[in-house]
Amino acid sequence: MRKIYFTLIAFVFLFANTFAQDTKTPPPENRKVFFGEQHLHTENSADAFSFGTRNTQDDAFNFAKGLPVKKIGVGYANSGQILQKKTPYDWAAVTDHAFMLGMLPPTLDKSSDVYNTEIAKLIRTGDSKNMDKAMALMMGAVQLGEYPEGFGDVALIKSAWDKQKKITNNHNDPGTFTTLIAFEWTSIPNGQNLHRNVFFRGDEGPISIFSTLDSDREEDLWTYLEVMRDQGLDCFAIPHNGNLSNSLMFSVTDSYGQPITASFAKRRQLNEVATEIIQTKGQSETHPALSPNDEFANFEMFRHLLGTGGQIGLIDHSFVRQALTRGIGFQEMFGVNPFKFGIVAGADAHTAFSDNEEFNYTGVHGVNDDSPKRRLSGAPQNAGEPAYVFGTPGVTAVYANENTRPEIYDGILRKETYGTSGTFIRLRFFGGWNYEKGIVDDPEFLKMAYMNGVPMGGDLPEKPNDIKSPTFIVQALKDPESGNLDRIQIVKGWYKGGYGWEKVYDVVWADADTRKVDPKTGKVPAVGNTVDVKKATYTNKIGDSQLQAVWTDPDFDPSLHAVYYVRVIEIPTPRWSTYDAAVLGIDIPFGLPASIQERAWSSPIWYTPDPKLVKKASWYPGLRQFQGN
Repeated sequence: MRKIYFTLIAFVFLFANTFAQDTKTPPPENRKVFFGEQHLHTENSADAFSFGTRNTQDDAFNFAKGLPVKKIGVGYANSGQILQKKTPYDWAAVTDHAFMLGMLPPTLDKSSDVYNTEIAKLIRTGDSKNMDKAMALMMGAVQLGEYPEGFGDVALIKSAWDKQKKITNNHNDPGTFTTLIAFEWTSIPNGQNLHRNVFFRGDEGPISIFSTLDSDREEDLWTYLEVMRDQGLDCFAIPHNGNLSNSLMFSVTDSYGQPITASFAKRRQLNEVATEIIQTKGQSETHPALSPNDEFANFEMFRHLLGTGGQIGLIDHSFVRQALTRGIGFQEMFGVNPFKFGIVAGADAHTAFSDNEEFNYTGVHGVNDDSPKRRLSGAPQNAGEPAYVFGTPGVTAVYANENTRPEIYDGILRKETYGTSGTFIRLRFFGGWNYEKGIVDDPEFLKMAYMNGVPMGGDLPEKPNDIKSPTFIVQALKDPESGNLDRIQIVKGWYKGGYGWEKVYDVVWADADTRKVDPKTGKVPAVGNTVDVKKATYTNKIGDSQLQAVWTDPDFDPSLHAVYYVRVIEIPTPRWSTYDAAVLGIDIPFGLPASIQERAWSSPIWYTPDPKLVKKASWYPGLRQFQGN
């Protein structure tokens, strides 16, 4: 009996130990990168439906998986064109607008209560001008804070949202393809873009969603998110298109025009964990006027405010780079950073198709740009801009242990993410105090990188007294379907004497033996350009397939708050408009670039000095302009 007893005890301990090992969190060096889409619209978005889009949420997820999908809708799309991505995504979210979500598809149903509304009649004509009028009626209602006439039955939204959650769950395939339950809050006072996408971690999602008719103030959206979390629904928001916010997205005041407080900063940091750095309506990294010493700042610019007929917006508080730097100024001022964002990217396509590949682009606004001829015609569409101003969708990369809903969500929450302009660049970025120069060649590289520092999205650990400057590891691998790599840069922002400062460092670049830094300008020469414009082709005879380096900040001051992020630049490749021009056998429209240099942007790494070292200034964020360096 005694022998049996001890055998049983041993078995219990063995089982418990095995169970503990099985449930133990995998080490961080096991994390893999998963590429996906976190901003996409289908026929359930009122504006997309008015653009002629009739593709569904099922279509959106199937296309993201790499399956062939028929493009259906008004106009050229009605031809039944079959679309298919060359490189599938690992995960995706559909973020249809909460305002009038799912209210327009019933306009085609004679038994529906909305069939005889003015908007329904305009849409059913199939004429693009009439559909624009329908869109104008809806936008006018938004500005008045009400539903358009005949669309007051919010039960339609409830039904559509329930269906949207169900479809999202149907496509969620843990380990193979992940979907996130999500929607878009679309605040746009006077054409000033303050949009946020809202994401949920679990399978249930909320009973009701929050639209701009509930409130167009960000603080009220945060209250909704906080209430959801109190109810056990983990969630966060991601803002997008700060470039079109008229200097409001990263403002130094709240929505009531009052100066930011520590309480406001804390709420924003808790509720908005990342920001979208690029999508079809341009990049929000920086502006050439704000970063005049950055030769790569003038990339995929979108200049006009939405729905204003061509009004150019203010830029001071509209871009991510300056927000990141201004955020550490607030950190110095009252101990909280309101702009402590991870970096993501997305489509904002209103067709159900995240067609991020330049060579495979089919337009993002339905009848307005659904053929090469329409895209290059120069005819104005959204915001008074011609279709050729819009870019291809961006892509979000998330580091996670596995391709599951909780892991993808947690990776974004952890800010171990980066965004690209559409390519699948593989990027690593770590910061620490004692990385050795040869660490990237060590077989245990990742284990040591995590053990002795932090990945993108992290805060540098406390500075050791015997080390002068932080050291950063950068590593990038090209997308097999895109161009070679030109260079890796580290962008640094810091706060000194009440001023925000910035500097772009070329850390490592291709063909370093022949491309030497200009001693007068401090710049690395251009990599060259192999694009054949007429044929819309290029070669990878220039650049490198992989770049890596260990870099130490040469200008580090331990008394100053600082923020660092990586930018990876590819060699020039044809822009989608160059591919379209080649198909049509015409010249590229005047002013359009024949080629672009695709890129990736990492989430930042932050440095916070010992408070005893900080020499606080009497001037703080928003009171002084940024200084280039």
